Amino acid sequence: MAQEFTRTQIFGTIFETTNRYSDLNPVGMGAFGLVCAAKDKLTNQNVAIKKVMKPFSTAVLAKRTYRELKLLNHLRHENLISLDDIFLSPLEDIYFVTELQGTDLHRLLTSRPLEKQFIQYFLYQILRGLKYVHSSGVIHRDLKPSNILINENCDLKICDFGLARVQDPQMTVLVVYLPK
Repeated sequence: MAQEFTRTQIFGTIFETTNRYSDLNPVGMGAFGLVCAAKDKLTNQNVAIKKVMKPFSTAVLAKRTYRELKLLNHLRHENLISLDDIFLSPLEDIYFVTELQGTDLHRLLTSRPLEKQFIQYFLYQILRGLKYVHSSGVIHRDLKPSNILINENCDLKICDFGLARVQDPQMTVLVVYLPK
């Protein structure tokens, strides 16, 4: 049985979702896609839906999308964003559905100064997430405040694994000594 899709125009872009999701509101736009908040009618939860635009238009973009999908499916940790659903629209855009977070660290840092206890708690969660990622043999390669999501309870999630790489077991660590 074919899924039914609903089309909505957001920021001049067609956002095409299955009928499972409603009440779309834009929350962010990146180089590779648009993110909307939505209501999941099946679970009655608020979710984030990331549209990856034209994921098959180039080999580079297809590899990036596949890599992110593979890593989101593989990596499971409370400080990493988790993939709840994925679908391909009739226009052949890919949509990743994840848990919805309230903001990102970039928006939080530009809105007001953070108190010491929040800085410590956020840093602790970032380090926990990175330890898990690195222990899994993955290097994120795009860690920045806008790729660190935070909810209203100050729980933090690292996101956007499109540039991440699995470490090559053959790779050796190069240490450079500089003369004094």
